[in-house]
Amino acid sequence: MLDIFLGAISLGLLWAVMTIGVYITYRILDIADLTVEGSIAMGAAIAAKAISLGVNPFAATALALLGGLTAGLITGLLHTKLKIPALLSGILTMIALYSVNLHIMGKANVALLRMDTVYTPFTKLGMSTRDAVIVLGFICVSAVVGILYWFFGTEIGSAIRATGDNPHMVRAQGINTNMMKIIGLVISNGLVAISGALIAQSQGFADVQMGTGSIVIGLASVIIGEVLFGRKSFFSRLLSLALGAMTYRIIIAFVLKLGMPANDLKLFTAITVAIALALPVFKTYLHPIKISIKEGD
Repeated sequence: MLDIFLGAISLGLLWAVMTIGVYITYRILDIADLTVEGSIAMGAAIAAKAISLGVNPFAATALALLGGLTAGLITGLLHTKLKIPALLSGILTMIALYSVNLHIMGKANVALLRMDTVYTPFTKLGMSTRDAVIVLGFICVSAVVGILYWFFGTEIGSAIRATGDNPHMVRAQGINTNMMKIIGLVISNGLVAISGALIAQSQGFADVQMGTGSIVIGLASVIIGEVLFGRKSFFSRLLSLALGAMTYRIIIAFVLKLGMPANDLKLFTAITVAIALALPVFKTYLHPIKISIKEGD
């Protein structure tokens, strides 16, 4: 049971970086960005291909970051410069990235067996691969949370947050909201690509299909984090995202332990997200019932 728990924690930490990226677009910018399904696979593809060619794993992960930043930039330009709706812009980039990822890898998947990864320095210290993933995952999540907390407290970061809350007011203040959206999309997909690179090195391969359904996983982690761990301050929200990603993975691990077929996992995730998103509606239905009960008393 402890092995299952620790395994879920290790995977949750890697997906937490992706969850924070999804949060930037979904909550801060109020954009449903489907680019992440392509950029997470792109990060994995770039890192895996670079490592297989002999590039240092940390340099390969940095290259994956650049790939994710580029993907976010393309989506941002499609939306702001060509006036394509944000949702459709993300879909177009996601579709294009499928072919791009195939060209990067040269085939549908690239194996990393017996190759050095970012976890190798930790395993050389005597750690197991799982413990190395937990340690490096914790370091990455802590760094991302700290940097983003600082960045969104700056003038540009505050402008990005304000753009998502009230773009009309922000434009009235002379701020270029299109530029703020582009910056937000670039940062988001950069984080998603880093997550993909770390996941690929953890599981030992990169696959062109690994991004399928990742947006739903990210949304599930965001919602679980907000519901269970609150969102009082911006820093606590960032922490809740990491805890939400780990909690989601723990839930999935125990559901599998209880006998749920692996083929039903995406269905289970979709239903969970749908229920969580519909909670406000359920509350409005229940509220009149409570009032009528009080009046009857």
